[in-house]
Amino acid sequence: MIDEHTLAFIREHTGDDVRQLALQAARYPLVDMRVAATQIEGRRLAAAKLPAWAATDGVMYPVRLSMEQCSSEATARYKASLVGGSRLADLTGGFGIDCSYMSERFDEATYIERNEELCRIARHNFGLLGLPIRVVNGNSAEVLPSMPVQDWIFLDPARRDGVGNKVVALSDCEPDVCQLEKLLLQKAVRVMVKCSPMLDISLAISQLTSVREVHVVSVGNECKELLLILGGTTGHGIEVRTVNFHGSGVQTFDYALEEEQAASCSYTSTVGRYLYEPNSSMMKAGCFRLPAGRYGLQKLHRNTHLYTSDTLVPDFPGRVFEVKNIDGFGKNELKLLSSELKKANIAVRNFPERPEALRKRLKLADGGDVYLFATTLADEKRVIIRCVKA
Repeated sequence: MIDEHTLAFIREHTGDDVRQLALQAARYPLVDMRVAATQIEGRRLAAAKLPAWAATDGVMYPVRLSMEQCSSEATARYKASLVGGSRLADLTGGFGIDCSYMSERFDEATYIERNEELCRIARHNFGLLGLPIRVVNGNSAEVLPSMPVQDWIFLDPARRDGVGNKVVALSDCEPDVCQLEKLLLQKAVRVMVKCSPMLDISLAISQLTSVREVHVVSVGNECKELLLILGGTTGHGIEVRTVNFHGSGVQTFDYALEEEQAASCSYTSTVGRYLYEPNSSMMKAGCFRLPAGRYGLQKLHRNTHLYTSDTLVPDFPGRVFEVKNIDGFGKNELKLLSSELKKANIAVRNFPERPEALRKRLKLADGGDVYLFATTLADEKRVIIRCVKA
């Protein structure tokens, strides 16, 4: 696929700045610099995002946008853990990361992609990795009607409009899952839809009639993916699963949607010894009352999604802090706080001021071991909770 001169150049300049290499293109007339730059940048991005692929010599990479949009190894493995059976069809193949990992759980898998270049790359990589995946260059909406029935269909609708602007709503993406829902469930027992992490979950559930599971996936406490599982039945309404991969561990919190809707919790104006901040997946899922009952905690305010207790709950799915002091917003209190600290990590929760403005008022540098949460308690009092990681 790539000539020998360009391959040699790629190996020799793997760690170089592609912008600088582009300026030197005239020095290397036998090298296809556009191809070389794409592969060098792809390898760099894959080193952090796709370590197993990056460690495989000969893997071909697509343009930067496709690399940025593809799943990470962690999220691809997670999706693969949810599926299995005889037949899989990936209707929006892209770089092929999701299809490659999910295919290992099926007897046969089909990758469908309308971009001919991505299909060419997928054929090469699947062959290199020993994955017997059938590659089809075509439009999924046109291929779907004649497709044999599958155990699972996966699709990650394109989240950009005709002029390249980002879109979020399912009906604005391509293909439109809302229009295809009935046909998708005629062609598969279950369907997995990867959505924008910005998508409103309640809106998506209202637009689709067959959502059975919602998975909110974060990596390093940054929400990366929202997965909707259509078809089948759980027997417990809609199941919500939140997962956050952090370091070498994983935080999970699973519940039925109606559990959160029916949950109640107690609110407090007294901050205990420990403070709990839910991870990004729980926040995205809108799971705010249920954690209090599950872990024996009190919530600081109806709209303050922080919790407290006097005894440590180490397995809370989020960050846990030990409270050192509660500071008010009086002039003297702020002056004392500023004199006692040189730097701190500042966050605001249910508070009218932005972190940058508060940092400027307190004259504090960013970082260090101290964490300041400016927030509102159940009695509407505004405070700064000074703490360190538990």
